[in-house]
Amino acid sequence: MTIQTATWENRLLARAYEALASPVARSSLASDHHALISAYQYCKEITRTNSRTFYMACNFLSPKKCQAVHALYAFCRSTDDLVDNARQMMNQRALFDNWRARLVNPHPSAHDPVPLAWADAQARYGIPHGYVDQLIDGITRDLRQTRYESFEELTEYCYGVASTVGLMAMHIIGFRNEEALPYAVKLGIALQLTNILRDVGEDWRSGRLYLPLNELKEFGLSETDIEIGRIDDRWRKFMRFQLERTRQLYDEAQAGICMLDPDGRFAIAAAATLYRAILEGIEANDYDVIRYRAYVSTWGKVRRLPTLWWSTRGT
Repeated sequence: MTIQTATWENRLLARAYEALASPVARSSLASDHHALISAYQYCKEITRTNSRTFYMACNFLSPKKCQAVHALYAFCRSTDDLVDNARQMMNQRALFDNWRARLVNPHPSAHDPVPLAWADAQARYGIPHGYVDQLIDGITRDLRQTRYESFEELTEYCYGVASTVGLMAMHIIGFRNEEALPYAVKLGIALQLTNILRDVGEDWRSGRLYLPLNELKEFGLSETDIEIGRIDDRWRKFMRFQLERTRQLYDEAQAGICMLDPDGRFAIAAAATLYRAILEGIEANDYDVIRYRAYVSTWGKVRRLPTLWWSTRGT
């Protein structure tokens, strides 16, 4: 099975394969068993509190894989929170050098729960450390860049903050071979684009705009339209274009699910389906992502699961 790739995808795939070949920590942790259990529970609470969709999807994995994914989420979330804290600090480099050092420590402190759980998960599932570095670099990009000129440039950001997460999760779930990587990259881009389209207003109020500036211009729009919250036909056409492209990426990533280990396919399909449903919420709000933040209700999530479960049984 082959996948058609665009120029921007080829660049991102090169990064994915480069990280795949990076060192893997395989040694077991000589840590207090109770401290490790506590660390995983701490990560689980971070996931439950911050992402209901991610938490729900994770529950469809086996207990061991689920706790590893909680550790992955907590690592990503903690890194993202560090970026928010770093905005107020002068010595940002020292902050992240310290964080990287805690993450590569082969024997993390029992009082440092996220690095402890994440180190165990990395070793247990052979997650290449290159993806960790790429994710940290992607998230810290927010400290130096608040605008993106083109979609191609935006996909580099999306890869760093989202595709890397999918590639690490893929190691936890298990996958057939390296042919699965392009699909994981595409799904990560689709998920992050969904976040971006949902959070335009929230990001704008934080001083950031992730929409491609050249595409705004092509539809006759500018940052002023976002600032004043103008929702007109130009904006609706622009958003329809963005949603159509994002849905196409979801469609193209779908074939990769059958390359995952059977016990993880439903969880990934659920995460993709529930996140994709946010796009319907954007349409229901007449594409007003400046004043409103689209979401999927609990019932909206639950009602999609039975059909989805049947569809993944034969993959």
